Amino acid sequence: MADTYDIIVIGGGPGGYVAAIRAAQLGFKTAVVEREHMGGICLNWGCIPTKALLRSAEIFHYAEHGANYGLNIPKPSFDIAAVVKRSRGVSAQLNGGVAGLMKKNKIDIIWGQAKITKAGKGSPVEVEVGEPTKPAVQPQNPVPKGALGHGTYKAGHVIVATGARPRVLPGIEPDGEKIWTYFEAMKPASMPKSLLVMGSGAIGIEFASFYRTMGAEVTVIELLPQILPVEDAEVAAVARKQFEKQGIKILTDAKVAKVVKTAGGVEATVEVGGKSQVLSAEKLISAVGVQGNTEGLNLEGVGVAIERGIVKVDAYGRTNVEGVYAIGDVAGPPMLAHKAEHEGTICVEAIKGLHPHPMEKSQIPGCTYCQPQVASVGLTEAKAKEAGREVRVGRFKFIANGKAIALGEPEGLVKTIFDAKTGELLGAHMVGAEVTELIQGFVIAMGLETTEEDLMHTVFPHPTLSEMMHESVLDAYGRVIHM
Repeated sequence: MADTYDIIVIGGGPGGYVAAIRAAQLGFKTAVVEREHMGGICLNWGCIPTKALLRSAEIFHYAEHGANYGLNIPKPSFDIAAVVKRSRGVSAQLNGGVAGLMKKNKIDIIWGQAKITKAGKGSPVEVEVGEPTKPAVQPQNPVPKGALGHGTYKAGHVIVATGARPRVLPGIEPDGEKIWTYFEAMKPASMPKSLLVMGSGAIGIEFASFYRTMGAEVTVIELLPQILPVEDAEVAAVARKQFEKQGIKILTDAKVAKVVKTAGGVEATVEVGGKSQVLSAEKLISAVGVQGNTEGLNLEGVGVAIERGIVKVDAYGRTNVEGVYAIGDVAGPPMLAHKAEHEGTICVEAIKGLHPHPMEKSQIPGCTYCQPQVASVGLTEAKAKEAGREVRVGRFKFIANGKAIALGEPEGLVKTIFDAKTGELLGAHMVGAEVTELIQGFVIAMGLETTEEDLMHTVFPHPTLSEMMHESVLDAYGRVIHM
């Protein structure tokens, strides 16, 4: 029957569409239910369009500092509407590409809001698809050719991949005009002269970096003692120094007690060190985390366990209800697109009976695309010591690397952490130019259980930034050459 599938995936983001493609490759009759846009938040409002914005800011920065490279460039300017248009165009191109992948793999697209109406007890899972329960952020227009309509569909397995949305704090609810989430920050109608950013995780810092580079006065407010709280403290300190050098004001151990909208923007009462101060700006970006999209799916109605807004799953994405699975942001941290994609593959291969390896979350890299970039994998130095590990730590600064100096990017650090007894690489943490492209070398090394000896005997090409990775390893064992 046309309404019966082997696998139905709810959500067309990175986790969902990758799970669907892998399912189709393994011979499953597959459908994706999507209510807003193929590619999910990552492609439409997150990973991809922010990188397009940051690329424009990067080029603008180099144009402003052309004299540093012996270039005579007249004072550059920018058209924020054109910058945003380019970013949205990149998303639109990739959005269409995902729809094309669905067609290529003979995956049906069912357009609308999914609700699981029956599950468990050895019977097929039933999914009712109707009108979205809330207006779409960016509705797909037109609906992809061949998309199926509303109705009831059945499948032996249903994978929930509905992602997450910005967390909203009481009293600081976004209004789309003066208080923004990343949705509004992604497409400003005009460039604000001043901006407050609540939260210094990846989202907050990337937007702080973009808007500061484009000329806005930016203040970052972080509740915890360090910015980029999940990163190694030493790396976060190097990043903070560079951000402040660029003119970003940073307040840590700071709590936003109240936000009042004014004629000119917002006024935020911030408590720092037992004292209150009032900060004014045209706009405020709330970047205090995200929460899973579990509403409207009737998950609890069919008995699926949810804890603190996150669907509880095992290492293969299985929930406590037979036939229902969850992957990606809705299944918990780290809330990263590449984690969701890999979870989707593991989940489908487990359904097929291929016995995939469970994901090793400690080996999932994290990247922040600010200026300078930040990237890491594994344990921080503090976490390694908390775990009772005796460690050896290596460091290598960008200023001692020929390629970094030639690029005009001499600020940065590569830090590696090894188990002193076994030589196991426990973590790698980097801040500086292009480190988001370099980190995968350490990810592969950890995945292959590479020791310090293997890394020390690896030949790195010269002149490259990657040589700093080698030197950091050498430094951990007292053999560093160029520092």
